[in-house]
Amino acid sequence: MSNYILPILFLLLFAYCLYKRINTYDTFVKGAKGAIKLVVDIFPFIASILIAVALLKVSGITNFLAQMLSPIFNALGIPTELCELVLLRPFTGSGSYGILENIFSTYGADSYISRCACVIMGCSETIFYVATVYISQTKVKKLLYAIPVALLCSLVGTILACLICKVM
Repeated sequence: MSNYILPILFLLLFAYCLYKRINTYDTFVKGAKGAIKLVVDIFPFIASILIAVALLKVSGITNFLAQMLSPIFNALGIPTELCELVLLRPFTGSGSYGILENIFSTYGADSYISRCACVIMGCSETIFYVATVYISQTKVKKLLYAIPVALLCSLVGTILACLICKVM
């Protein structure tokens, strides 16, 4: 069924454009021009967050923070093995998936640690990446409460993920 959904959506879109007498090619080109402008506008913001994440990982700061915060995370029910994932997830998606793959290869895909990591990946977001793109494309610059609240929600989601995985 999934093989047919995308072609059907395209056919429905073209039928709608024919019905409304919209020039699909010109509209597509106009959208592509807008996408290129968007990429050029947000590139410096994305590059800066990616460089910051790479520097954090290469310098060993994330490992150091994971070791320092592991007693607190353990008290909250988050296993020590997931500390680095919990710390990096708000910054980077691809780095988080690299850590997830390492967890799979180390502990196995069906282990408690791996199940927790999967639920954490599913219930959290790359907060700083999203905020960076949002800031670059809107006039809203006051994110005083947005990022701390998002980080708190991510932490609560992580705690609940580990709790639910422990119970199941």
